[in-house]
Amino acid sequence: MSALSHRIVRIGAACVVISLALGGCASGETSDGEQSLTFAIEGANISDGHLDIHKTQIDASAMVLRNVFDSLVDLDAQGNPVPWLAQSWTVAEDGLTYTFHLRNDVTFQDGEPFNAAAVQANFDHVVAPETESAQALSLLGGDLYAGTDIVDDYTVNVRFTAPFAPFLQNASSTLLGFYSPVVLETHADELAAGGPGITVGSGPFELTDFTPGQQLVMEKFTDYNWPSEAASHSGPALLDRLVITILPESAVRIGALTSGEADVATDLPPSSVKDLGSEVAVTSIDLPGLPYSLYLNDGFGVFRDVKVRQAFRQGMDIDSAVKTVFSGQYDRAWSILGPTTPNAYDASLEGTWQYDRKKANALLDEAGWTVRDTEGYRTKEGKRLSATWTAYTPVSEENQSLANAFQEDLKAIGFELVRENLEPAQYMEKYTPRAFDLTDWAFSGVDPDLLRNHLHSDGYQTVSTVSRPDIDALLDGAAASTDPTQRADLYRQVQQWNNDFVSIVPIYVPSAITAAGLHVRGLAYDLYGRPLFYGVSVT
Repeated sequence: MSALSHRIVRIGAACVVISLALGGCASGETSDGEQSLTFAIEGANISDGHLDIHKTQIDASAMVLRNVFDSLVDLDAQGNPVPWLAQSWTVAEDGLTYTFHLRNDVTFQDGEPFNAAAVQANFDHVVAPETESAQALSLLGGDLYAGTDIVDDYTVNVRFTAPFAPFLQNASSTLLGFYSPVVLETHADELAAGGPGITVGSGPFELTDFTPGQQLVMEKFTDYNWPSEAASHSGPALLDRLVITILPESAVRIGALTSGEADVATDLPPSSVKDLGSEVAVTSIDLPGLPYSLYLNDGFGVFRDVKVRQAFRQGMDIDSAVKTVFSGQYDRAWSILGPTTPNAYDASLEGTWQYDRKKANALLDEAGWTVRDTEGYRTKEGKRLSATWTAYTPVSEENQSLANAFQEDLKAIGFELVRENLEPAQYMEKYTPRAFDLTDWAFSGVDPDLLRNHLHSDGYQTVSTVSRPDIDALLDGAAASTDPTQRADLYRQVQQWNNDFVSIVPIYVPSAITAAGLHVRGLAYDLYGRPLFYGVSVT
């Protein structure tokens, strides 16, 4: 984590847009002494049915809804579980049962009590087929989850069919937070759309107004007094009102911050730091988990051939592109886990695959792509060497610039790379049946078990349709092991395998960059770099 200060640069055009977008929202302490803060986020996809914490896979949803929903445990700065809604827990010797002893003083924002029945109802909702959960279901163990049993009013047993070591860390996630059971009973089909009276948790802020595509307004939950042990504050939130404004353009978010119409802005590109000033504090946190990467479908098209995949990776000047596009503020990635992923990163992979046009050309020759067409692209049996990069909109300017650079690099070795930026619904039409060549994303997480979602034959985000029992065995073994040394070795083997097989091409290690006015006090961050507003005040 680093805190940086820079000289303020006003963005006139952006400020004009902000005045219209925010409608003159005021921040800070109002005339009647109320504390109000405006938080500007990118959040373009939140309104597309992503407000059900048990269904969404959108990071912005998890960030925003952390203010509304609590979890069984929290994580301290070292990534260790600490009590939250569960005041203590034990794990059976065989690793199959987690017993949680719950607080008995917690209520939901609608007045319903938090108890063992609430835990059971929520975990039942996660696994219910009609919820269509993927990420939350995976965090709960997927097929390994056997059920939740009520021991007494404030004790539950969470059972698994096989040991599932990541569960305690996973239980800290917003996505395994808790709805009021009444909401689950009466509004289950409305959770994805969300809104007041529907998005109801036990957290320090209550959603009181939601304008899709524009803003969420949250008021402090005055009864709140059950923070996690990682919190530095107790009692109700210090802020009376938290206004979360959705501003998809980074320049507009910067304009909101520098004009004073927003107090905190996040999802900022590295290049924006120079546009901020000494009245703004910038925090950049390298994210754990899977770096921003390209996912090659080795069961589809030209990427069925490992030599083509290796040549594709070798033929892109990733170092130069990342340095140029991100002004040297992001590090290029070497592995499918980022360096800050606890007890997992294989540093021995650094420097093992540099840009090498000669080697890339040799690999393509060996693969039989030896003839060139009139445009200089390689062909084999009359077919051009071509792959389509299918991307999910909106695409950031930085990622688009990277794609442009890679297109030029690959053209030099006779490899055509076609860009296809699709709206979410169109993207899913290709993504669901895995009918594409490659796609891209980053996926943050504090436990390396996230690789199971991306590489296991049954992983919900695995791009390939090819079954790999040897890799499945490594990932299953790591998920079951409670020995940190053994888990680290198994994940090292998975990273080494990908380095040779080239299922995923790591590009850069993303950072969560957030800027806040100096009048904002007590702003904290979780391990994902997401701002936490529970203990925040404004002066």
